Amino acid sequence: MIQSLEKGLSVLESFRAHASLSLQEIAQINGITMGSAQRVAYTLERTGYLSKDPRSKRYSVTVKGVGLGYSYLYRQPLFQHAHAVLHQLNQECGEIVNLSVPDDADNMVFVMRVAPARHIPEYMPVGTRIPCISSASGRALWAHLPPAELDQKLESVTPVKHTPRTTTDIAALRALIEQARHDQYGYADEEFYAGDVNVAAAIYDETGAPIGAVNISVPKPRWSLDRARQELGPLVMRAARAISKRK
Repeated sequence: MIQSLEKGLSVLESFRAHASLSLQEIAQINGITMGSAQRVAYTLERTGYLSKDPRSKRYSVTVKGVGLGYSYLYRQPLFQHAHAVLHQLNQECGEIVNLSVPDDADNMVFVMRVAPARHIPEYMPVGTRIPCISSASGRALWAHLPPAELDQKLESVTPVKHTPRTTTDIAALRALIEQARHDQYGYADEEFYAGDVNVAAAIYDETGAPIGAVNISVPKPRWSLDRARQELGPLVMRAARAISKRK
């Protein structure tokens, strides 16, 4: 391990939840000294990944940071194939369609989004993270976990109340995941964004392991949960099969 490199990457990652950070905040968030924070921030500034406001002395990530994920998004054959399927699904249902993949912190990371032109959707740039337990996509993936692994994940999570309808009871979460296992798609009803209903189905690799999910997001009151499940559940499962590498 190159500790200085690890420290620099950790500092960059700490900007995920912040538009800007002071040196003191960088040190506190990353558990490093002020001197270390200053050296890392100076290095990242000199290499073009951070900029410093001359008045406030606060640091922000520059557009160069976007390039760190470019190869992942552009070179993945899965995403290239999914692009056409998502657009076809969008044309078929006339609603917002997303592709997301899991990270190592039990979130679903949104990597592709196709929205209809008739309304302005919630701003969700590439890289947006939603907890697996609060998303249809995450539940669709966790439905494929072995029972012991699912138990371990549910025991380790700390549910957060994002909206009044967010499910935080572990037994209720387990039931929703089991429902997704039975139906072959997951759903969430206003659990992360108010007024948003979504259904999702898992995408598989060539071995049959779930590696991501495609979901359709629709607004209330134009859509009810029952209608979304009945009409969009089959569509999202068909799209997920089309994207999957499984033979």
